[in-house]
Amino acid sequence: MKNTTSPGSIAFFVSLSAAIISTFGIAIYTSAFIPSFINFCVVLIVCYFTFNLILNRFIYDKIKTIYRNIYQFKTNQDQDLLDKYKNESDPLEAVSKDVLKWMEANRKEVNDLRELESYITEFLGNVSHELKTPIQSIQGYIHTLLDGALEDEKVNELFLIKASNGTKRLIELVDELTDINILQGKNPPLDYVKFDIVELTEEVFELVENKAVEQKISLKFQQQNPKQVIVNGDIAKIRQVLINLIVNAIKYGKVDGSVQVGFFDMDENILIEVSDDGQGIGEEHLPRLFERFYRTDKGRSRDQGGNGLGLAIVKHIVEAHHQIINVRSTPGIGSTFGFTLQKG
Repeated sequence: MKNTTSPGSIAFFVSLSAAIISTFGIAIYTSAFIPSFINFCVVLIVCYFTFNLILNRFIYDKIKTIYRNIYQFKTNQDQDLLDKYKNESDPLEAVSKDVLKWMEANRKEVNDLRELESYITEFLGNVSHELKTPIQSIQGYIHTLLDGALEDEKVNELFLIKASNGTKRLIELVDELTDINILQGKNPPLDYVKFDIVELTEEVFELVENKAVEQKISLKFQQQNPKQVIVNGDIAKIRQVLINLIVNAIKYGKVDGSVQVGFFDMDENILIEVSDDGQGIGEEHLPRLFERFYRTDKGRSRDQGGNGLGLAIVKHIVEAHHQIINVRSTPGIGSTFGFTLQKG
């Protein structure tokens, strides 16, 4: 069997044995000159101080090793913190506290890693689902055509169109994920220009008008809005933000309701708010609302709820402009999404 006794432990016990033997030697030597009681006291005192000295030396060496291992692991540096031990009246207590702090810090790191692992697992599952649906659809149409439907003029063109639509959905999904990754970079490419955000919003109203009519929802500005608001930003990206927010408001608004856009002066910035009077969002969903693929209604179909990337793209575009986005919502009353832009 392999010997697991450490060199430090061996040295400790050798030193202790030598001290005890020396102490008994002194006792024997003094026994001829000193009465037995006094001799016993001398032996006891010498043993105590000798043992205490060696034990302190042993504890100090162990504490030094603990400090070195912990702090080298934490900081990846050679840090000599033994002065802290030397100045402590109770060095073991000091070590105990530091070890507990180290354990708490590592527990938090482990928990963070577990949360990250959970997020990655959920994200990969969502990506797989989003990709799987159109791929299966395309595969089904192509197999049907290869099995003989290609010769049937009544369905061949229809199936080819549906397969083409499936490929478009795949391309859109990949493009959106690519856009998010680019926007998350340190220096995302943005083409800053000064433009009128009121005019841009009117353009977006025209683009999404058909969707609003289908839902019987009116699109309008808040009454106190100024006629012109000049901001500084990437006009194409901000158009995408407005489209996503307004379409989202239409989708979750109530029939015969309205979607309103307002602009507010915030000193150096302009606050743009998109409000609806629809079903609202539960408070438990708000912290995760801008995550990729997150849905407040897990049972909602992909066709009704989109691919779950719209709000994530909005968030990353706004943050790429070094601005902020927020949401407030009350179930049964409606939701308001607000983001800021620098004044032009």
